[in-house]
Amino acid sequence: QVQLVESGGGLVQAGGSLRLSCAASGRTFSIYAMGWFRQAPGKEREFVAAISWSGGRTYYADSVKGRFTISRDNAKNTVYLQMNSLKPEDTAVYYCAADRVPNRFDYRYLEVWGQGTLVTVSS
Repeated sequence: QVQLVESGGGLVQAGGSLRLSCAASGRTFSIYAMGWFRQAPGKEREFVAAISWSGGRTYYADSVKGRFTISRDNAKNTVYLQMNSLKPEDTAVYYCAADRVPNRFDYRYLEVWGQGTLVTVSS
C-alpha cells in the first residue's frame, strides 16, 4: 500500500508561483507513474499532470500546459509540481496520485492516494 503526503500549498497572488511536493512511501517509488489532480470548490476532481516512472515523459491538462511543470526525484521518493503564472481559477485542493501497475504511463490509470494540499490564488 502506497502512502502519499502532499505539501507546499498556500495562499498566493495571481501571477505568483508555488511548488508542491508529494512524498511517497510504502513501495518502490521509481517504477510507478505519478501525477497530480485537483478539485476546486463545487467542481469535480480533474487531472492536472502526470510523469512516467523514469521522469522521461510528462503529460499535462490543457489548462495548465506551459505554466505547470511536473518532475520527480526517485532518490528522494518525491514528485513535484511547479506552478507558475497562477490564476484564481487554479484555486483547488491538489492531490497526489500514483499508478497501481509498474512501468505503465497512462494518466487514466492514476489513482489519488494523498489527502491533498490547498492552493488559493487571490486576484
